[in-house]
Parts: sequence; C-alpha cells; structure tokens
Amino acid sequence: MRVKGSSASRRKLKKLFSITRGYWGRKKNVYRRAREAYLKSLTRMFHDRKLKKRDFRKLWITRINAAARINGMRYSVLMNGLKKANITINRKMLADLAVHDAPAFAQLVMKARETMVA
Repeated sequence: MRVKGSSASRRKLKKLFSITRGYWGRKKNVYRRAREAYLKSLTRMFHDRKLKKRDFRKLWITRINAAARINGMRYSVLMNGLKKANITINRKMLADLAVHDAPAFAQLVMKARETMVA
C-alpha cells in the first residue's frame, strides 16, 4: 500500500497561500511563484529591520538640527557641547524634547553653549 500525502500537501499549500494572500498577481496563488515571493520577503524583512534603525537615527538628527538652528546653534556644535558638558542624552530623547518640550531643549542648548565658551 502506498502513502498518499494529499492532506499534508494541501495543508502546506494553504499555509503558504495564507501568508502570501495580499500579494499581487500569480505571487498569491501559484505555489512556485508564491514560495519565491515569500522567501524574498523574508530577506527583505531582515534587511529592512536594519534600515529602520538607520532611518530613525536620520530623522532624529534632522529634528535636533532644526531645533538647534532655531536656538542659534548647529547640530554638530550642539552635540560636541553636550558631550563636553557631560550631558548624556540619546538622540531619540533629544529629538523628542526638541519636538514636544522646546523650553527644555533650549536649556540644553544654553548648557552646551556655556560649555563651548568656557
């Protein structure tokens, strides 16, 4: 008696097609194309998780620079002044202060400016 694997095959197909349900064209309902698209998406997921960190850091730096220039200082000078003043605050928190609490950010800019002058 031979073994027939139709239930296992059907389960495998259903699982893959449920994952690729939102894809366009044959990538959602032809097994070979769906599997290729799914495997490609896994590599993109890994790559884009790394890019996400890079993109957010870029965004934070842009926000800090804009707020620093409003207060009459460049980003690089501000970061150097904060480092010399031994103020350790990460860019994420600094950007959040720049957007949501401008007076507190202005105080940090003043501290950095005092350190640079002294």
